[in-house]
Amino acid sequence: MQQLRNKHITLGEIAKLVGGEVKGDENKQIYDIVPFDAGGPDYITFAVDKKYKKRLNETKAAAIIVPTAILKEADIESGIDKALIGVDNPYLAFAKVATFFHPHKKPEVSSNQIDYLGVNFQCGEDSIICPGAVVMDNVTVGNRVSIYPGVILQTDVVIGDDTIIYPNVTIMDRCRIGNRVIIQSGSVIGSDGFGFAPDGQKYHKIPQMGIVQIDDDVEIGANNTIDRATFGKTWIKKGVKTDNQVHIAHNVEVGENSVIVAQVGIAGSTKIGKHGVIAGQAGIGGHLTIGENVTIGPKAGVAKSVEDNKIVSGNLEMPHAIWLRVQQILPTLPELKKKIMQLEKWVQEIREKA
Repeated sequence: MQQLRNKHITLGEIAKLVGGEVKGDENKQIYDIVPFDAGGPDYITFAVDKKYKKRLNETKAAAIIVPTAILKEADIESGIDKALIGVDNPYLAFAKVATFFHPHKKPEVSSNQIDYLGVNFQCGEDSIICPGAVVMDNVTVGNRVSIYPGVILQTDVVIGDDTIIYPNVTIMDRCRIGNRVIIQSGSVIGSDGFGFAPDGQKYHKIPQMGIVQIDDDVEIGANNTIDRATFGKTWIKKGVKTDNQVHIAHNVEVGENSVIVAQVGIAGSTKIGKHGVIAGQAGIGGHLTIGENVTIGPKAGVAKSVEDNKIVSGNLEMPHAIWLRVQQILPTLPELKKKIMQLEKWVQEIREKA
């Protein structure tokens, strides 16, 4: 693996960065972070849990970020020839160190290369807009924003500071994007909500007059579709993270620091509480209230509201503990059927004798 010599940091500085404790040479220079089974004498890796305890000497890296419990045990045990940094959350520490070595790099172009620029454009300091972008009238872009090729910003869009919008994203008119937001390639923010009025023969489109508001520190995955509200706003609140291919319908509210995994669909006017986790391919019906700290399992079909602090799974959903019991029973159904048929036969024989 080729070493990256353009940036380096000592183990002691890494410990300060992640709030950890060093066992080893604090002055050792580190040039990158690598997977556990890769690396070399100038790299650091990470072990997320205690299952790596017996493998610490197997990595070629010079140092390892480990759980605090492993560091304490290493003080007692001998034979570990790697420097260790103990932290409470190794995965979080990995994120911080990886960000140090691999920060976002702004595209090296000038903003005068925009394909189309409307009137009354306001752009903050150190922002970059790449060739191929289209910026319509009355758009406001904050400081240190990166807008990649193929992005379309429709009329009256507002974008906050330190936001990154990757190629081929479309942000429709009047939508509001906060600070430190990341929107991955191909996503559409502010498409029309799915609103149609039937007359018995055909469907008549209902104008979608609201907006989408995305608050600070949100990351939207690739090829998401977030529909504008019929009235008011579809609201993605602070710290939300969505995976790829997520659909969020009109007037949905997603609570702070929730996580939505790939291919989830949320129907209109549903409210998701903060700290929710919605697993892949789950479908959530419209006009529901999903409480705080709720986990929805993969492929779940949620047709009614869910209280705070619940875990639900299945299609349609049921309490998670019951769903687990159902899954255990399913493989035994053929044998249960045979027994039931035998019991029916015995009952019939008893009735005939009676």
